[in-house]
Amino acid sequence: MTKSGRVGAERFGRWAEAACRLALRFKGYRVVAARARTPVGEIDIVAVRGDSVAIVEVKARRESQLAAAALSERQCQRLVRAAAVFLARHPEWTGRSVRFDVMLVAPWRWPHHLPDAWRP
Repeated sequence: MTKSGRVGAERFGRWAEAACRLALRFKGYRVVAARARTPVGEIDIVAVRGDSVAIVEVKARRESQLAAAALSERQCQRLVRAAAVFLARHPEWTGRSVRFDVMLVAPWRWPHHLPDAWRP
């Protein structure tokens, strides 16, 4: 990928994450972290609604089908580890149920939210 291609992909990814945060807010979630970095990986979005904490992975691709296929088992494992570190650093979320969501984004489409997409 060329430098301009990487810049474009990064820009699209940032736009997709912003669209997902907005979509979550419309659904009644409170976004408590975005691009949360931990020593074991980054979490795209952490959102809270009711007694649930959603660890959200955003997948943005040219087509929705490509976005849906983009989440690997290895990435799921990394997110579980990153969530454990994040939640250990934020005891205010202790006692809430934690779930792993995926949001799929394609150009000119509203983000598609898949709550509780997988379980560790």
